[in-house]
Amino acid sequence: MEYKDNKIKYYEEIKNELINNEIKKKVKDYSKNKSDLDTYYNVGKKLAEAGKHYGEGIIKEYSNRLKKEIGQKYDERTLRRIRQFYYVFSENWSTVSTSLSWSHYTELLSINDINKIKYYIKVTEELNLSVRELRTKIKSNEYERLPIDTKKKLVNKEENKIEDFIKNPIIIHNPSNIEVLKEKVLQKLILEDMDNFLKELGNGFCYIGNEYKIKMGNSYNYIDILLYNYIYNAFVVVELKVTELRKEYIGQLEVYMNYIDNNLKTINQNKTIGIIVSKKNNKYIMEYSSDPRILSKEYILV
Repeated sequence: MEYKDNKIKYYEEIKNELINNEIKKKVKDYSKNKSDLDTYYNVGKKLAEAGKHYGEGIIKEYSNRLKKEIGQKYDERTLRRIRQFYYVFSENWSTVSTSLSWSHYTELLSINDINKIKYYIKVTEELNLSVRELRTKIKSNEYERLPIDTKKKLVNKEENKIEDFIKNPIIIHNPSNIEVLKEKVLQKLILEDMDNFLKELGNGFCYIGNEYKIKMGNSYNYIDILLYNYIYNAFVVVELKVTELRKEYIGQLEVYMNYIDNNLKTINQNKTIGIIVSKKNNKYIMEYSSDPRILSKEYILV
């Protein structure tokens, strides 16, 4: 008898939690995210406890009853997601942000790495991402393309630098499958989808110009792409190369960076950053580069 009573008790508690949540969301729409997340955490905990006592089949049993008594949305899949939400965040509740909706969290529940989940929560909160935008970031393996040192900083909650969130490789969209053999073609693809390119670099990047003309002595040179980062208060020179990284590229970039520092940068701005985006990196060249402001990233076309 006690076995049956406890089984019913778990069910009634779960049912009441879900009903109260529906009522709260109608009365206080502004706090529906918090209501959802608190409710689903509590329900997930009860589902986990019930499962320990009565086996995995309890999910189906409770779902059948809830669909009849509350609504069809509480199917088995939803209850399993709610229970998974509890499992994932039972030891990481402080990570949960009410800026994200339940739909955001359902996108994250398939991820096994809690540090990866924390990253996407942070990015979604900072950039106010929609569910669709979050899904796109996950599918592009954005977290996997972050530098190893950046991941360590995120875990240790250390201060970030401008280069920390630049992806590697950088994804450049090529919807027409154009053969990219020249820098001008690569530049054209980037300019046609500048918003995506800036997001691949991280936060705070703003476009200034392409083929940015600078005069040195009696001759003119042209910077492929000139950007500015308002978070780190620095100009960013981007040079595009469709070959493997070569040592002469670094010298060229340094000249452009020094020009910007001497002619554009004000006393209140930080020194210019340089990024070489090339078809293939060469870690040995970068290892012996003496300028830590220069970064090298590969690109891939999709």
